[in-house]
Amino acid sequence: MEQREIMQRSVGILTEALEMRRRLRADPDADVRRSGAVAQLLEEMLPRIQLPADASAREVADIVTEKLGPAIVQIASALTFAFVQLAEIHDEGRTDLSSADVLRSISLHYEKGGEG
Repeated sequence: MEQREIMQRSVGILTEALEMRRRLRADPDADVRRSGAVAQLLEEMLPRIQLPADASAREVADIVTEKLGPAIVQIASALTFAFVQLAEIHDEGRTDLSSADVLRSISLHYEKGGEG
């Protein structure tokens, strides 16, 4: 999966979480259900790992780290980038942009093939 798609999907997850939080604030009894976007992203990005039957605990840890590490770093980087963008707008005291505006801008940037 390309970094562009990972970024857009991560922004989608954050946007969904933001909307769920807003709905719950407006109505604490609202029926808010997750779409499963996080699980789907993980399912698509994390490779299947086959471990040797005789692998030691250390060998298992090394194999899992080697196989899962790159995907976890990509996902964490995308979420971190979006968080930093939101935090900067907040810290600047900008009132002309909402969180949804910032997330939309990030998504559009990556839709056009932009890089972080």
